[in-house]
Amino acid sequence: MNTIIPIASGKGGVGKTIFTANLGITLAKMGKTVIAIDLDLGSSNLHTCLGIKNQHPGIGNFIYKKGISLESLIVKTDIDHLYFIPGDSLIPGTANLQYFIKMKLIKAIQNLVADYVLIDLGAGTSYNIIDFFLMSKTGLIVTTPETTSILSAYAFLKTTVFRMLFRSFPHKSKERELIHNFLTERIEGTDNSFLRLTKLLNNINPKSGAYGLEQISDFYPRIVLNIGRNKEAISLGSRLRQICKKNIGINMEYVGFIEYTEQVSASIINRTALVITSPNSQFARAVKQIAANLIKITYVDKPVLFESGEDLVNLDNFV
Repeated sequence: MNTIIPIASGKGGVGKTIFTANLGITLAKMGKTVIAIDLDLGSSNLHTCLGIKNQHPGIGNFIYKKGISLESLIVKTDIDHLYFIPGDSLIPGTANLQYFIKMKLIKAIQNLVADYVLIDLGAGTSYNIIDFFLMSKTGLIVTTPETTSILSAYAFLKTTVFRMLFRSFPHKSKERELIHNFLTERIEGTDNSFLRLTKLLNNINPKSGAYGLEQISDFYPRIVLNIGRNKEAISLGSRLRQICKKNIGINMEYVGFIEYTEQVSASIINRTALVITSPNSQFARAVKQIAANLIKITYVDKPVLFESGEDLVNLDNFV
């Protein structure tokens, strides 16, 4: 049994991978067995932030080579209790997984033995990223207190809920057709919220409406506000909560605020995590508090989702 924590961001450059590495180290130093997985398949660099040389076979070997188990790719780090599964941007096509391969990888991740499995996902809203994020109903989103980053985080959450609702019903069902039409015709700023969508599903079947509402109600993402320049930046983060509640119908929890720290950039160059070199720094203290908050969280099961079958529409049209 493990607790899976997918870590995503709506856009790049928000410090997601650096945060993932430092969070994994911090949890391990708190006595938790942690497996950090690099699933930024197009641009794997979690190993750099962990101070590990890129010389180990990675996810691409599991995907394309027969007889390779995910467990066999686990690398022991210099940190007690911390293990690592490398990504693989060197094997062509790794970033564009076929659906059945993606499901095989998800199942293998779910079977890993650890207290926590941290999944460093790529930025953006591709189906691969969304489906990996939906391995948990309480995944982490890293954003910065800048308008573009907040809007990207909102777009990520919106497309994730769409994908979750879409896959909550069988292929070629009336419910999927309704969800697809609703999203293509939806206008921002109107009362055409996801909660209204559940009422429309109720017209097809009361059980469908109730199930859609249950999926939305149980989806509870956690937010890390990173690279804040001042405490006033938190007010911009509150805007994200308001918009998501109004337009999507979901609640969220901020589990941490990390102020901008110049030492972070140097830690990447030195290939040594800042929580190790400067354990008393503001950054390290913030990450430790986030780790403590995550340990307190009771995680719920992942959404029960049908297979995609075929993708009716590109999610990018909705962001």
